[in-house]
Amino acid sequence: MQSILRKFSAALASAAVGLTAFAFTAMGDDDPWPEIQRALFSSRPVQDDPASVQIFAPNQADDAAVVPISIKIPSKVAASAKALTLIIDRNPVPVAATFAFGNGFRSGPDVGERTIATRVRVDAFSRVRAVLETTDGVLHMASKFVIGSGGCSAPASKDPEQALAQMGKAHLTILRDDSNGKDWREARVMIKHPNFTGMQMNKTTGNYTPARFVNAIEVKQGNTVLWSMEGGISISEDPNIRFTFATESPEDLEFNATDTAGAKFRATGSISPPS
Repeated sequence: MQSILRKFSAALASAAVGLTAFAFTAMGDDDPWPEIQRALFSSRPVQDDPASVQIFAPNQADDAAVVPISIKIPSKVAASAKALTLIIDRNPVPVAATFAFGNGFRSGPDVGERTIATRVRVDAFSRVRAVLETTDGVLHMASKFVIGSGGCSAPASKDPEQALAQMGKAHLTILRDDSNGKDWREARVMIKHPNFTGMQMNKTTGNYTPARFVNAIEVKQGNTVLWSMEGGISISEDPNIRFTFATESPEDLEFNATDTAGAKFRATGSISPPS
């Protein structure tokens, strides 16, 4: 059984273009983290560091297919944030997403605290980790144990054909709150997409729905990149990513995304919407 699961996980990983070169299924009481750490970061030390990165998630998931995750990067670290890896230890493909931060995210008129949040699938009781790399090459980690199971194989909320027919709507909304400073913004990227995992069974046919998911997103303001993301099957249906940043520029924000079938999605948002 375990070898079959390993082969299935490897097939899923091969579909996760550029995300990670490995996948495995951790069974029993084995701690998967040492193997994940070696595969992703080689011999580089990863230190628990709640002063540099924090992760927030429910202790127990109401719905293991839609688990809210929020990551906070304190102001003293935000200016040197380089990359963030979101890992769910016991998922078939442990790496849920990797974010590469550009100057638009880590700089600004007031480099305050930064947050980034999304929704993920949790396939088994698991520790969820955020590993932040700073520009000095240090890896800082925060983690949270989440009780939930079956998130990767849970049926989609719609019939697969219906979900594909409705796929493609994209929105970028931007909020301001002057109590956080006149240049502070919170943005939300939303894409209508089933994010099929390859582990979901079609109730009508009895066959597994082929994996198809959003695997790349880039957010820019003009020519300045805020962040880019590589995503996998652990990001929930209808990907939704919220983040904070600061800017003095009046230029619109724009995001471009693609999925594993090559479909493209785009949306823009006004940086200073009418009051």
